[in-house]
Amino acid sequence: MASIFQWGPAPAATHPAADAFLQRRLARWNRDRLAPQLPAADWQAEIDRDAEMRHLEVAFLETLRREAARAAAEAPTDADGFIAWYEGLKERGPGQGDPLFPWLAEEAPLADLRWFLEQEAAGEAGFDDLVAMTQVKFPKRAKLELARNYWDEMGRGNPKGMHGPMLDALVTALDLEPTIDDTLPESLALANAMTAMATNRRYAWHSVGALGVIELTAPGRSGCTAAALRRLGFPPKVRRYFDLHASLDVRHSAAWNAEALRPLVEEDLARARAIAEGALIRLACGARCYELYRARLWRGRIAVAGK
Repeated sequence: MASIFQWGPAPAATHPAADAFLQRRLARWNRDRLAPQLPAADWQAEIDRDAEMRHLEVAFLETLRREAARAAAEAPTDADGFIAWYEGLKERGPGQGDPLFPWLAEEAPLADLRWFLEQEAAGEAGFDDLVAMTQVKFPKRAKLELARNYWDEMGRGNPKGMHGPMLDALVTALDLEPTIDDTLPESLALANAMTAMATNRRYAWHSVGALGVIELTAPGRSGCTAAALRRLGFPPKVRRYFDLHASLDVRHSAAWNAEALRPLVEEDLARARAIAEGALIRLACGARCYELYRARLWRGRIAVAGK
């Protein structure tokens, strides 16, 4: 499905999302800085390192913002118009309708599905943690909706229902080994962009737009991945993460749009542009990944078809 959004030509230099050295540095920094830890004696060196990495992180995110700016400027700033535009991203946003996912559902062999899932798992930023960081000091109504979403991510207090461990169980069942060094930089870039928006308060409205568009667009992709696992004979307990998101995120998206995005825009129309940029950044990062995944996974198929 063609996107209605027009993206300018890529610059001659390597795009920061394709810069493996940069994205791996950011990924390792995010992993280290967000991990619980005890005070270290070399705290001054740590602060110096964080200052350098924040410069790199923000420069990367500002590149993504510039690319999204024109399409984001087309979003209406009245609440009704904005929500209609935002929900339209499900059909017309970057990366939507990508042929990768029907192929995964219907044709992909196990080895290719395993490679795809390793890329996705290594680039997973942790939706629950991103929601928790984003909602800090949010207006009450939106904060409550993000809290309800977070509670669902936490299995509503039941460890067996926590979404993160469900993904971990899938990684274990398929014997996947997701690592930063073996992951495409574009997949790391997606996680790094999401983390940057959630951890820098100047991008808080971007983050709520990016998180909401995941809820909006994930059900179709999750359903295809669950179908691939089912076709290849994996039991429900292995498919659970994707089966759940194929259905639950439909309800999550409707609530997010009505109880978080709408009141945020109604309270301050200037937020609409930032929310739109965040959504488009997330979708564009995903679209880069899907294109590269296809190039990698379909390489042999295309060669055979060309004989």
